[in-house]
Amino acid sequence: MKKILIIGASRGIGLELVNQLSNKGHHVLATVRQASDIKTLEQRGASPFNLDVSSASSIDAFANTLNDHLFDLIVYVAGVFGPRSDASKQVKTEEFDEVMHTNVLGAMQLIALLAPKIRPETGKFVFISSLMASMQATDSSSGWVYKTSKAALNMCVKAASASYPKICMLSMSPGWVKTDMGGEFAPLTPTQSVQALLQTIEDTTLMDSGRFINYNHDPIPY
Repeated sequence: MKKILIIGASRGIGLELVNQLSNKGHHVLATVRQASDIKTLEQRGASPFNLDVSSASSIDAFANTLNDHLFDLIVYVAGVFGPRSDASKQVKTEEFDEVMHTNVLGAMQLIALLAPKIRPETGKFVFISSLMASMQATDSSSGWVYKTSKAALNMCVKAASASYPKICMLSMSPGWVKTDMGGEFAPLTPTQSVQALLQTIEDTTLMDSGRFINYNHDPIPY
């Protein structure tokens, strides 16, 4: 049995991670922003915690509750898409701040607090990114605030991997998934995406740390 933490588990990929990992018999801790979602996590077999990754005080309070936990895996799923407009429209400061605080700053603050709580040599810290973060693959500015935030997240993970050489740190795309964010036309269900994600995570080693990879283990160009 592994001890696993899922950050951002109220719905979609985060909740499906809780489902599948709990069903495998692992000890799963999971966070949600709204207290109303705690019962759902309890019903799925997880130990629930309140955490708003856009709030520094919430992050500090959460980290203080973990005491001497040592995790085999932490997955940072928390994220928002923000405005779906392109570069033809000016970005509102409050929209930019919400996306960057959730997708980037929250991850940066939690890295320093949680990376030391991951089991050395075999432990992994995974951050859910997106194919849309790939600068090489980008051919439009649609959703450019989200794209920018996930590209920044990838840099955070790549840079941090040098500071924590004894754990595997990965940026991973879950693929295009039928979630509130992905929409109904996405080709993957959360079940399919998470099954593949977990297998890929299982197959990675310290040698993979700092990489940006797809749910099916294919490399993604930065």
